[in-house]
Amino acid sequence: MNWKVISRNIGYALLVSALFMLLSVGVSLLDGRDSALSALIISFLITFIVGIFPFIFVRETPAISLKEGYVIIFLSWLLSFIFGMLPYALWGGPFTLQNAWFESVSGFTTTGATILDDIEALPKSLLFWRSSTHFIGGLGIVVFLLLLIPGSNQMKMRLTNMELTSLSRGGYAARTNKTAYIFAYVYLGILVLSFIAYLIAGMSGFDAICHAMSVSATGGFSTRNASIAAFDSRWIEGITMLFIYLSSLHFGVIFLAVVTRSNMPYNNPVTKFYTVWVLLIAVIVGAGLKGNGICPSWGSALWNGLFETLCVTTTAGFAILDNAEWPLWIMMVLMFSAVMCGSAGSTSGGVKVDRVLLLFKSLGRRVNRILHPTSVNEVRLGKRVLRDDEVSPHLLYLALYGFVLAVSVGLSLFIGVDHQNSFIASVTSLGNVGPAYGALGTMGSFNSVPMLGKIVFSVDMFLGRIEIYPVLAVVAMIFDKRTRG
Repeated sequence: MNWKVISRNIGYALLVSALFMLLSVGVSLLDGRDSALSALIISFLITFIVGIFPFIFVRETPAISLKEGYVIIFLSWLLSFIFGMLPYALWGGPFTLQNAWFESVSGFTTTGATILDDIEALPKSLLFWRSSTHFIGGLGIVVFLLLLIPGSNQMKMRLTNMELTSLSRGGYAARTNKTAYIFAYVYLGILVLSFIAYLIAGMSGFDAICHAMSVSATGGFSTRNASIAAFDSRWIEGITMLFIYLSSLHFGVIFLAVVTRSNMPYNNPVTKFYTVWVLLIAVIVGAGLKGNGICPSWGSALWNGLFETLCVTTTAGFAILDNAEWPLWIMMVLMFSAVMCGSAGSTSGGVKVDRVLLLFKSLGRRVNRILHPTSVNEVRLGKRVLRDDEVSPHLLYLALYGFVLAVSVGLSLFIGVDHQNSFIASVTSLGNVGPAYGALGTMGSFNSVPMLGKIVFSVDMFLGRIEIYPVLAVVAMIFDKRTRG
């Protein structure tokens, strides 16, 4: 294991965080040197020094091994969480060490759950830093690293293949070393367009950039206690729905649609299945909101149902209603979407709709084989025929995801989290969705959760964001005698 090359590449990831801390310092200065200035300056200096240190003493090397790649991914995320909590912890207020850790993990993983009971009490610079963690984590710390690494070499291609799953690389033609750039182009495009749209709709420049960073990352951190409801604008709500939907689609498909100026790339089975699913759940949720008297009219109920469904399914985590007032069955319906979520190759969390569609097709294939043993049974996604060795890893991941979820629920119950949120908060944390239910819901916070509960949910967020396998690989390396040797 070459720790020198590992430290050099982790340094790139920390320098990305340092850059956004410096931008937050600028926000503080523009806001009249607000109360977070010193905390942000100290955080920037510490993160920058640690990040730049390997470049001074370690030579650049063009190659990494498979094991080193997994360690780079794991530690890049983990150290970003640790250094990302510095501005919160140094500022103080409600940010104890455990709360600062939770907020940092929630930000970088684009989960959007918060421990803050009064978001608007934070200085603007710290609010900007919160949204920045979404922006960094949405594209992916390792993808930022890939953009910063000069040239086109074997190490860059290997990290790309490890950070982006086979699902996220499939469905469009692009060389491996160009994939990170395609994702970045689409990501920045959504950021810029949503920022402009929010400005036109009446948001201030500061609110617009913070919400644009959250929207492009499907994160959910807002600058307001009431989230999107604080703006009381159908235009702003509509803009939010449009761009979180786009952010939950495969970025390669969006890129193809733009460069070819055609809607044909959207005409694929995953996108169609995902869109129909969102509309179906939205109608069910809307009917529930109307039937339980939460919304006065069908128009309002369907609008709110679509907004809340999109926020859960895309894992954006914004809100215009307090779900603590909802009957539990509506939340349980939404939990199906919180497990599935958006497409591979997007900023959404969850198991990804692609895997769910593969599961349904595999079940259909199995039933058809039972009924017609001599017939040819294939799993297809559009025109592409998938081999068994291409399908089985994704079905295995679904089983692994369910196992991790069950363990999280069990630990939450043992710690003392109420039985409803032991399940719902585990689902929304592992899926990087954000708010749970009741006191932990859309207008609440996770501040009341016991310390061990916050640790469990933050581990869920981490596992959900990097899709479990890299963590298992690193844990296996720790216990592998050949690796230690």
